[in-house]
Amino acid sequence: MSTTITEEAPTKKKLSPRKRAQRIRWAQYALLAIVLVVFALTANWEQIQSAFFRTDMIKLTLTEGLPNALKNTIIYTAGAFVIGLILGTILALMRLSSVAPYRWIASTWIEFFRGLPAIVVFIAFSLLPLAFEGLLIPFDPYGTVWVALGLVASAYMAETIRAGIQAVPKGQIEAARSLGMPSGAATRKIVLPQAFRIITPPLTNEVILLVKDSSLVYVLGLSASGYELTKYGRDLSSSNVNLTPLVVAGFCYLIITLPLSYLVRRMEARQKKER
Repeated sequence: MSTTITEEAPTKKKLSPRKRAQRIRWAQYALLAIVLVVFALTANWEQIQSAFFRTDMIKLTLTEGLPNALKNTIIYTAGAFVIGLILGTILALMRLSSVAPYRWIASTWIEFFRGLPAIVVFIAFSLLPLAFEGLLIPFDPYGTVWVALGLVASAYMAETIRAGIQAVPKGQIEAARSLGMPSGAATRKIVLPQAFRIITPPLTNEVILLVKDSSLVYVLGLSASGYELTKYGRDLSSSNVNLTPLVVAGFCYLIITLPLSYLVRRMEARQKKER
């Protein structure tokens, strides 16, 4: 009677989740390095420099009218933000009102302007003088841009502000009312200050979006003195058949938005610590 001895196959040692994640991470680094090397070896750097980073065109862009375009972009954004913030606060309070018609009006406004592309609103405002003869908007062209962009911003800010108001503990409102404070005073002195403290990071994001949306001002057909960064860069690129001015204008947008993005991250991190 013979007995068969079978050798057990060595079991393959499984990688720990940490080791597996480490290998995946290194594989991703390697893939990224390969892509960068291939791009560096195959790109026509002379053509890229000539099309996007011509030294003489950079100098021309910086000295021709860039400061005025940058100033206009900031003014357009600031004015639209103020109008959007005021209207957004009113709409948020109307949305939370116990009066049904106020809620309906606010909801209709918010859904309407959130559903429309911003460029459509700009085009509509550019045609207003045709529909209403003799119509004059103060501080034109700034007033036109502030109102058009502010209407769109108000719809988004209203929802942000409403969320901030609802995040304030109701116990504080009840305590204020129990001390005899009127409802309006409690909202103004207790609710809104805390709500705006909560929603400061999202509102800063709205500023960033407004900076980028200001590039749609070109549809209003403004004169050169009213150009913002994108319109200025596009016109200079077209007249010189080179994309360098548009690239420089794009970097100017980054100069504005990157510090704001950093500020948002810092504020969000601070809020997390306070919780």
